[in-house]
Amino acid sequence: MTVVHFDSPMSDDDRRARLFAGDLFVYSPTPHSMALVAFARELAEQAFAPHFPPDAQHHLAGPDYVRVLADLKPTFINHPRSAELVRGILTDLGADPEQTYFDVPRLRTMTSEYLNAGLTLQFAPHRDTWFSAPMSQLNFWLPVYEVAESNVMAFHPNYFATGVRNSSRNYNYAEWVAHGRTVAAQQVYTETREQPRAEQDLELEPDVRIITPPGGVLVFSGAQLHTTVPNTSGRTRFSIDFRVVNRRDVESGSGARNVDSECTGTTLGDFRRVSDQAPLPAELVRAYDTVPG
Repeated sequence: MTVVHFDSPMSDDDRRARLFAGDLFVYSPTPHSMALVAFARELAEQAFAPHFPPDAQHHLAGPDYVRVLADLKPTFINHPRSAELVRGILTDLGADPEQTYFDVPRLRTMTSEYLNAGLTLQFAPHRDTWFSAPMSQLNFWLPVYEVAESNVMAFHPNYFATGVRNSSRNYNYAEWVAHGRTVAAQQVYTETREQPRAEQDLELEPDVRIITPPGGVLVFSGAQLHTTVPNTSGRTRFSIDFRVVNRRDVESGSGARNVDSECTGTTLGDFRRVSDQAPLPAELVRAYDTVPG
């Protein structure tokens, strides 16, 4: 049974164990999460001016909208301020800065019945572990503006411990970085890139949807099966997410149980330590860097 914990005082070690068992954790906004939201809003509102970012989809043609995102998203992702604030969020929430590693925070935009490809892709049911994530990966997610039941993520906890037939066997992270990610801005109206997907019918109800205020933080295992809810709210949903691993978990092979992921490669080379932004040791990354068979 999936348990949702709100503002839990649980230690990071105990929290990770519960996340690896399928629980969800939700935290009220922290000083650093609100600062990250404010920074994302500042960039987005400059980029979409004179339009309010959640409403800008109603004022711009598809190619023009994507051109804004093509500048906005990498600016946010690669800005030193973004990484600095993520490090602060993890410290706010009790993570060990010497053992905790994070990847870059990504600004996501899910438009409402408008665009669904490339930089605006709304993901079908999937696990992040189908995309070469380690089983120890945890996902942190927070909304930038107000969200609703009609534009957040849906979790499908009945599948946490049950395998789903899927096409992750065809996915290699290094190949995606070289050939898939680089053409995202060219995908305006139709998504043509091959990505892992379920290859069977799924029973997606009941589901779990978490609504937090802007800056509220949702934490879940990368092994959770989840879906981007079709956005019928009339407004674009802006959110931020980033991934986290604990070095002890990576070294010991701890994490959620792999019930169905067959991808190759690893994302671990992207992670940096909270304390000093040092990467994981190369030999540790190589241990996870499987190649297509």
